[in-house]
Amino acid sequence: MNTYPFIILCLYILKETFEYIVQYLNLKHMQKAGAKIPPEFEGLIDEALLKKAQAYEADKTKFSFISSVFGNIVTIAFVFGGLLNIYNSWAASLNLSFIVSGWLFFLLLIYAGEFISIPFSLYSTFKIENKYGFNTMTIKLWISDFVKSIIISTILMSLMIISGLWLIKWSPEYWWFWVWGFLFMFSIFMMYISPYVIEPLFNKFTPIEDESLKEKIVRLAEKAGIHASRILRIDASKRSKHTNAYFTGIGRTKRIVLYDTLLEGMSHDEILAVLAHEIGHWKKKHLLKTLIVFEALSLIALYISFKLIQSDFLLSIFAIDTNTIFAKFIILGFIAGILSLALEPIANFFSRRHERQADRVSYELTNDAESMVSALVKLSKENLSNLYPHPLYVALYYSHPPVVERIKNIKSLAR
Repeated sequence: MNTYPFIILCLYILKETFEYIVQYLNLKHMQKAGAKIPPEFEGLIDEALLKKAQAYEADKTKFSFISSVFGNIVTIAFVFGGLLNIYNSWAASLNLSFIVSGWLFFLLLIYAGEFISIPFSLYSTFKIENKYGFNTMTIKLWISDFVKSIIISTILMSLMIISGLWLIKWSPEYWWFWVWGFLFMFSIFMMYISPYVIEPLFNKFTPIEDESLKEKIVRLAEKAGIHASRILRIDASKRSKHTNAYFTGIGRTKRIVLYDTLLEGMSHDEILAVLAHEIGHWKKKHLLKTLIVFEALSLIALYISFKLIQSDFLLSIFAIDTNTIFAKFIILGFIAGILSLALEPIANFFSRRHERQADRVSYELTNDAESMVSALVKLSKENLSNLYPHPLYVALYYSHPPVVERIKNIKSLAR
């Protein structure tokens, strides 16, 4: 009896169980420590809002657990229950060309994943987000977004799949390098065109009307060495009451995008503090550093994949009858998902470090700790943030430092 599938299955179950335990610890920690308002929020929130935030976190966690268990059952049935073998044999039996066969193989799996997620997306949007007053989306808009997403993902994924398979066929010995190069160039290309082609399909972007705020933003950006070509308002409120601001574009020319919810709920100084934080990421070259590390790891991962795919070891241990590179990729992706647990805390550690650096730059640009703190408090209140996350949960999942910690750090900068 082949013990490898059993070992891999056990590792997968252990990984998922560990994550469930961490989520449970996070809820218990919040319930135990969250009875008292943190000193940083005293006088700014009441107990009713604190309890609402905790209830929101609890509902999200419980729903995440249910959807995750369902997803795990489907995944285990597909990989270990023989469905992958059946699907792979069916795709091979069509006797299509290598590229067309692979395109169909992966695209149908993508569609299956999208349609399986529909009831969970609907429940999250129209039940949980509605319950806590965040959702402003209609069913009609949800369907429109879903259809657009399917069309766009079909076009983009088809381009990537067909190009990748063509490179594999064109250069059997070095496809791992050419595929890496193609995906790198494709990601850069998407950074350029997404703000102008894809994002406007979902939201309306208009120049901000407040000339006073616009002048302040331009001066702040120029102080940091950024030429803000356009300062835009996005109609995010037609989907959600959550708020945000971000930069798009590559190079010195940037588009600054402000959620309409942000413009309506914050003062000029608070908006400038939020934008100064985003400028901090640009000043510290966080996107570039992250991109370099990601591309280096991607190149290593593709080379390892190439070496493993050369043999039939993966197919034999999972009892795959028909030898296809497509099934090998699926198995590799599954195993990579297990191993990724070890990388998540490392990636989030550096992400939180970047956020602290961006907060420091924000203070250096504005010299206004008070507005930074008040903006964070408002964001926490409006988004019902968990003020008492468990340290292990933070280490595993948080890309930003907990808000109470961020406020303490900002106040220390002012001192």
